[in-house]
Parts: sequence; C-alpha cells; structure tokens
Amino acid sequence: MSKAYEFLKECGIYFLVTMNGASPAARPFGCIVELENELYFTTSNKKAVYTQLIQNRVIQIVALKAGTRDWIRIDGKAVEVYDLTLKQAVLDVASGLLKHFKTAACAHFALFKVIDQRCSI
Repeated sequence: MSKAYEFLKECGIYFLVTMNGASPAARPFGCIVELENELYFTTSNKKAVYTQLIQNRVIQIVALKAGTRDWIRIDGKAVEVYDLTLKQAVLDVASGLLKHFKTAACAHFALFKVIDQRCSI
C-alpha cells in the first residue's frame, strides 16, 4: 500500500478538485481504491463532476487528517477506465459502492485512474 493511499484511507473523506470551465470545483469524496499501486476513484457519469473530468483531466486531491494538521495534496490527471475486470475489482474492495452501482457493467458507473501523480504529504 502506498503512503498516499494509507493517508487518504485514514482521513476517510477527501476533496476532489476539478475545473468547471475557468473555475475550480471541489467536492467531498469518500471512496478511494488502490490496485497494483494505482489510485482509483468512482463517480456517476450523470454528475457534473464526470463532465468536468472529461473536459479537463487535471485534478487535485486534498485531505486533512481529523484532529491534526497533517494533510495531503495529490496533483494528477484522471483517466476514465472502461475495463469491467478493474471495475469489478473496485466493487470487491469497496463494497459500499454496490448501493450506487449494482454491477461492474452498470451504465452510469464511471471509474477513473489517477495518473502523473505528484504528492505532497
């Protein structure tokens, strides 16, 4: 497990920052999964965040550990992943997602991999 993933899991909630045109848009996310040293997050392709990610792949992930001044910032790019095997692996690890996405083939289940990561802890 990477140090960044361990930190995000300890935080529980992190903020995903995307670009909404020329303005940043931040929203809380709770699910982050690491598979083979790669970070993945999910959303619905019906949400504004999905459209923002498709229009501009540049993202930032920010989290603060509760009760501390310990924080993390990850800069990178989000690339949509269509592989049903990976989607199923994410559902297997984060079973709480099943209330939103019943199967890996769910029409609105969008999976993104974070690439070109630069991390500050």
